[in-house]
Order: sequence, then C-alpha cells, then structure tokens
Amino acid sequence: MTDTVLAVPHAVPRRALPFRLRAAEPWLYLVPALAVLVIWTYVPLLKAFELSFYQWNMLPRSQPRYVGFDNYANLLTLPDMRRAVVNTVLYTLGLLPLSVGVPLAVALLTASLKGPMRNVYRALIFVPMIVAPIVAAIVWRWLLNEDHGLVNAWLRGLGFDAVGFLRDPQVALWTLVWITGWKLIGFSTLLFAAADSAISPSYVEAARMDGARPWQILRDIRLPLLSPTILLLTMMTILFGAQWSFVYINALTGGGPLGSTTNVYYLMWEYGFMTMSAGWSTAAGVLVFLVFGFIALACLALMKRLAVYDE
Repeated sequence: MTDTVLAVPHAVPRRALPFRLRAAEPWLYLVPALAVLVIWTYVPLLKAFELSFYQWNMLPRSQPRYVGFDNYANLLTLPDMRRAVVNTVLYTLGLLPLSVGVPLAVALLTASLKGPMRNVYRALIFVPMIVAPIVAAIVWRWLLNEDHGLVNAWLRGLGFDAVGFLRDPQVALWTLVWITGWKLIGFSTLLFAAADSAISPSYVEAARMDGARPWQILRDIRLPLLSPTILLLTMMTILFGAQWSFVYINALTGGGPLGSTTNVYYLMWEYGFMTMSAGWSTAAGVLVFLVFGFIALACLALMKRLAVYDE
C-alpha cells in the first residue's frame, strides 16, 4: 500500500514594489490631510499676505490697487491699533490667573475627593465650557444689566451703587476678561486633574516615608511634574486668550465703550467687514501672525528648558 502525499501549493508572494514606490507609499496616505491643510490654511495665508499690499473695498466691480507697504505704515500710526495692542496684552494678563492659577488651585485642593463627589464637582465646573459662547454672552448681559440685572440688584441690596459692567470704560474690559475666564476654568481644571492623577503614587509615598510634609510634596514633586501642563496652558492663553474673547466683545460691547474693550482680533474684523478695508485687515492679520509666531517659538523653547517630565 502506497501512501499518497497531497501537495499543498505555497502562496505566491506579492511582487515586491520598487524601492522608489516603497519610499513614496507612506506619503500617499498623507496626501488627503496635506491637501486639506494646504488648501484651507497655507493658500489663504499666502493670499492674505499678497492682499496686504493692496487697497481694496471687496466690491465685485472694484479692482485692488497696489499700495506697497502703505497699509502697514498706516496701521502702525493709528491710535486705534495702539489701543487694541494694549488691550490685547491686558486680556492676556487678566486671563492667566483664571486659566492657569485658579484651575491649578482647584485641581490640587480637590484631588483628595473620592466617590460621587469627585464626579459631581467635575461636572459642575465643566458646565460653562459646554455652553455655547453666544448663549453665555446673552446670559451674562442679562445678569450684568445696570438697571435690572441680578448682580446689580444684589449690590444695591448690600448698600452699594449699581456698576455699569458693560458701560463703564474702566470696568468693561475686566468684565469680558472674567466672562472669558469663566468659560475656561472648567477645561483647565480637568487638564490639571488628569495630569495630577497621572503622577505615580510611589513618589508621594516615598516622600512621606522620608518625613516630607504635604507642602513639601506639593513643592518638590507635584508642581514640578505638573510643569508641562502649566506651561502648555500658559502658552495657549498667551497665544489664544485675546482671540477667545472675540465672541463676547462682538456680542456685548462692540469694542466699546470708547474703544476700551477692542483688541487686535476685533479690529481686524472691524476693518474687514465694517469698513470694508480688506488691505488694512489683512495687513493687521499678517502682523498678528508674525508677532504671535515669534511668541510661540519662544514659548516652545521655554517649555523644553523648564518642563519636568517623569522619566
């Protein structure tokens, strides 16, 4: 009796691609994302840079007129631009305690909460973040109304005079800073809470065994390991803080009273869509892009030098 052996054909390997095609294959997967990035970011950026050298009122039948660097020269001499730059700095400085300081303190003080209370406090503090900005602006306009608002009603009940939160040039900017920061506190607190919970408990236990006190653990372990998150939120506030306030400026004050709440982002919008000065608007946008680009590079360099990582 002879054994019959069934021959199983081996799978034929796929023909290897040429070296050049193999090297280009990963880039083919990136083509859709790169195309979207180029079409919607870099092409408009280059067009804006080109338009900043022209004077144009954006009417269909009018032709852009080349004016060279006149748009930049005019912007740098305008009192409105100088005031907007100063207000932008004030917005940024005012938001830093609300987007970094207060959330860090809240996250550290509530880190020991356990059970349902932990989720309750996180839900309550995150609610402002999920409210639409325009809805939040309408609610705050009602609350801060000088004649019928609840805040001024409470102040009168305590014996104080009513405050024109949105009408007084000395108060309006700080009112918008508070509203913008109120929206950011929950987001920053959750980031700090997540970063704090990621710290290895072994560090804290080892410090306690060596006799370290709670404030020493906070100073020498928790805060250094939270430094990447602190620096990240600080950089985000510096770069985007004044931009986040645009909705509230547009909805509540319109840049007033007396230009006290305007900033460079609102001024760009005003030049582009109120006075139809496309050249001035794009020139202001290019200046803002260059300035904040240098600031971003400086912030990244500081993060590399100052951040402490758990390695």
